Amino acid sequence: MRYGYWLPVFGGWLRNVPDEGMSATWEYVKKLAQRSEQIGYDITLIAELFMNDIKGIDADSLEAWSTAAALAAVTEKVELMESRFGHAGNHYKVEETILEPKPTRRPRPTIYAGGESPAAKELISRACDAYVMHGDPPERVAPKIADMRSRRDKLGLGPMLYGVAAYAIVRDTEAEAREELKRITNVQPGSPGYGNYQDWISHTALEQQVSLEDYSVSNRGLRAGLVGTPEQVADRIRELESVGVDLLLLQFSPQLEEMERFAESVMPLVGAAAVTA
Repeated sequence: MRYGYWLPVFGGWLRNVPDEGMSATWEYVKKLAQRSEQIGYDITLIAELFMNDIKGIDADSLEAWSTAAALAAVTEKVELMESRFGHAGNHYKVEETILEPKPTRRPRPTIYAGGESPAAKELISRACDAYVMHGDPPERVAPKIADMRSRRDKLGLGPMLYGVAAYAIVRDTEAEAREELKRITNVQPGSPGYGNYQDWISHTALEQQVSLEDYSVSNRGLRAGLVGTPEQVADRIRELESVGVDLLLLQFSPQLEEMERFAESVMPLVGAAAVTA
């Protein structure tokens, strides 16, 4: 299992908690990215959206491309482009062009994409390397992976990577984890994101209905079920792994502190079980 996380470019993930202690600033995301690669995280996903639908459209948010470029200069494991390359396409042609620094993945960076509409699935199965899904339990993730594998087989293409979004709550006891879950899901009228809920539902092509509780945390992250003690969360990760999930794109609040808790208490349990098996 590879561990990734959503970069909190919106200042948090919760629609009913105004200040999560994770500001939408360069200083915070720089600290987060540098620390994450020290403690075992493999990748970060930077959302490319032009309005903050979590904290409200007037709230601060970071622009994806400039943030990614800036992080590339201060981290050590970011995938970047090759020393020389050629390209011939519909719009331009180049020969022996020099680009530095070279990528860590050859012949090109991995292309990640997500979507639940038929058109999105067709495009992703044909043109991408990894399929990233909203949060869901293993029994719902399994048929999605099976469907994408079938599409790839029909196209004569090789295997893909499969990622799932997941909001993690790890506590010493299950009762403490459930109390935190209750705190973050009591979205009420007047919360910053509440007014967007009905509009968002009516303009999406999702495979299943999203409840207001689901909507309280972005990307349906709670449905993945990573809530409980370290042992319970590790067991759930192994269930997701058993149906074909290769990557978890995690969300935490507050991000830095909970990311460190997860790395210290959960990752070793999953790794130890893999070695034993």
